[in-house]
Amino acid sequence: MTPNSQVSWRAALILLATLSSSALAHTEVTSVTPASRSVVAAPRTVTLTFSEPVELRFSTFRVMAVPAGKTPSVAAALALDAKADPARLASLPLTGGASLAARVSLPLKPGLKAGPYVIAWKILSEDGHPVTGYSTFRLK
Repeated sequence: MTPNSQVSWRAALILLATLSSSALAHTEVTSVTPASRSVVAAPRTVTLTFSEPVELRFSTFRVMAVPAGKTPSVAAALALDAKADPARLASLPLTGGASLAARVSLPLKPGLKAGPYVIAWKILSEDGHPVTGYSTFRLK
C-alpha cells in the first residue's frame, strides 16, 4: 500500500465509524419534571422532553404509585403493562391530535396520595428500536 492509500483507508474508516455511531443513536429522555428522585407537592402534570421528536402513537407513557415492596424498575414494568387497569395509574390518557412530539405532558389524576411514584415510558426511537426507561419522584 502506498502512503496515500493508507490515508484514504483511514479516512474512510473514520467516516464509516462516525456514520455508524450516529445511525445507532437512540432517542433519549433529556429531562423529566418532576425531577428524578425529587420530593414535590402534588403536580398536575408530568413532563418528559426527548432528544428528538417521537411518534406518540407508537409510544407509551404511564405514572403509577410504586406498590409496597416493589422496586421502581418492577413498578415501571407494571405501569407499562397496566393498559387494561387504568384505575392503577396516576396518569390520565394523553389528549390532543399530535402524532409527533419532542415534549409530552401527562395529566395526573387529582388527589394522589403521598408516597413514591414512577414515571415509565416506552418510545420508538427514530432508528426503529424501542427505548424503555423510568424516573421516580415522591409526593409529600
